[in-house]
Amino acid sequence: MDPYSAVPEIRRLRWLVRFAVLWALVIFGRLFYLQVLRHHELDRVANSQQLRNREIAAPRGTITDRNGTELAVSVPVDSLAINPRKLKEVVPACNLLARILNLNARKLKTSIEAAQAKNSGFLWIKRKLTLEESASIRLLARENEWIDVRQESRREYPHGDLAANVLGFLATVDDEERGASGVELSLQEDLEGIPGSVRVLTDVNHRGIDELETTPPVAGSNVALTIDARIQYVADTELRKAVKENNCLSGTLVVLDPHNGDILAMSSVPTFDPNQPVKGRAELKNRLNRTVSVVNDPGSVAKMFTVAAALECTRLRANSPINCGNGLFSAAGVRIRDTHSYGTLSMEEVVWKSSNVGAIRVGIEVGKDNLYRYLRNFGFGSVTGVNLPGESAGLLNQPSRWTPGSLYYLSFGHEFGTTTLQLAQAASVFANGGYRVRPRIVRSRQREGGEKMVEPDSPRVRVLKPETAVEMRRISEGVVLPGGTGTRAKLVGYTSGGKTGTAQMFDRELRRYVPRYNSTYMGYAPLNSPSIVVVVTLDGSTLYGGIVAAPVFKQVAQAALRILGREADVPLEPQPAETLADPVPLPLIAKAEPPDPAQAVPAQPDVVREIITGARIPDFQGMSKRQVVEASVQLGMPVEIVGKGLARTQNPGAGKVLAAGERIRVYFAR
Repeated sequence: MDPYSAVPEIRRLRWLVRFAVLWALVIFGRLFYLQVLRHHELDRVANSQQLRNREIAAPRGTITDRNGTELAVSVPVDSLAINPRKLKEVVPACNLLARILNLNARKLKTSIEAAQAKNSGFLWIKRKLTLEESASIRLLARENEWIDVRQESRREYPHGDLAANVLGFLATVDDEERGASGVELSLQEDLEGIPGSVRVLTDVNHRGIDELETTPPVAGSNVALTIDARIQYVADTELRKAVKENNCLSGTLVVLDPHNGDILAMSSVPTFDPNQPVKGRAELKNRLNRTVSVVNDPGSVAKMFTVAAALECTRLRANSPINCGNGLFSAAGVRIRDTHSYGTLSMEEVVWKSSNVGAIRVGIEVGKDNLYRYLRNFGFGSVTGVNLPGESAGLLNQPSRWTPGSLYYLSFGHEFGTTTLQLAQAASVFANGGYRVRPRIVRSRQREGGEKMVEPDSPRVRVLKPETAVEMRRISEGVVLPGGTGTRAKLVGYTSGGKTGTAQMFDRELRRYVPRYNSTYMGYAPLNSPSIVVVVTLDGSTLYGGIVAAPVFKQVAQAALRILGREADVPLEPQPAETLADPVPLPLIAKAEPPDPAQAVPAQPDVVREIITGARIPDFQGMSKRQVVEASVQLGMPVEIVGKGLARTQNPGAGKVLAAGERIRVYFAR
């Protein structure tokens, strides 16, 4: 018998030891069960309670013009969300937020209470806050755990309505902004970025303690367009002016490089400011890119294509006599009159004087099948393939669907429809020596840190013999010379050729033709080696194309040639000093950063005159961006702007002669 077994203290100690061992085994077993057997399950539960995955929005890629001028950018902004579960006093919070964010307190209260009823832990209050709103909300967030400030990006268009119909705008779909029109839509996959994420360790109140891991967002590709913002501004300004002064319904304009198809400017009126939200369905019509989507009869510009076909497949030459029937043609139930009574004209005079009867006679010689084939080869009846949404193929019926009078009407530009871009593509055939090139709006794309992908030149399709293209350019010069219908398109310092067009409008509601016209001018310059093709169409004009559209061509073509650095190929005739420069303002930065009138340095007329004649670089020091750009356009001197504020230094310096191909870099500082 154990001598100590009878001692009570020893007995109690043994029981205590046994209990401690048993308790340790229980705890160990429980820990084994939790830490080993249920480790993964409990880890998921813990993470769901303590870790929060938050998405980091990726900014859209920047859209620039061909020279790097930013046309569309994404800037970081704050957006406000709340956690309805943590919000205890709804009414005071709604009143406070409504006052700061300019919201309706009653509607806000309804939304929050609905979220609380669903036990939701997240509710957007307002996206894309202003700087003032963001500052106030961030102060509140320091003391209110139910406020959740998240960073997103906002799309901004620094130059307002410049090229707006080309760029397009964004629309919010399922809380995400996506391209709704223009380049923003057609290049949505390139421009949109890849969102990132961050894992945040939170406390019991779901306040962030630490960021465990972050996957950075990948910004969208930066896209460089073929547009030249300087030429685009001139096009927008002159087209808007012409539409207003001539009381037109709308207008379109395209400036095209005929050799590679680069669209240097593409303008539509009416237009819009993409920084502003859409205000009703009626405004959506203003956001239409009419240059690619609206189809009109080309009118007399089509006579160029009829005559070109005749030079290719008949014995007719430029000086061949054409019987114009004293201005009257009647056959197959078709009766057509000219505005003037012409007897016999040469085929080139048919173009110069725009005789409908003469064009019909030429079309009859060409024949139905040949005329259709050449119109198709010029690109009519099919899309150009430009990377823009909503492009129309136009209208060109197959010969099997023609009426007995179709050949006559088609010969002078009726009974088929075309877009302004199609006309520019077709005119390029004359300008580049006989090739059809596909227009392009995108020059390059590049992801951040990635390789720049330059858009390849489109294949060239032979349409005319080189000698035919040269002959057509020679013929078209007569249109702008005395006796032609386009004398108002004659350039100062440059040769040019082109064709006027006037097509009477058909009112679909009244089911009859009305005394309004689609007035067009299609031209190119300089004549021997064209650098640009310009097509202008004014819809709803009461005057002919040679009167209203030709002057727009003149202003835009002259400015574009100076901007591109083309030397004059015609000696300048003596003119008043104030018209020598043919000034065209270009306030590209006006909407983004208005100049300060107090700091503006007015240009001196005498200095400007000396620079124009001597090609010397002016002194930009102290000028605002707007003044620098205006002066550069007046002088035809390319300028690269660096920084913000007022001009401080420049290279090359003032007074030096600008070398061919050289660019002036102007540095700005506040």
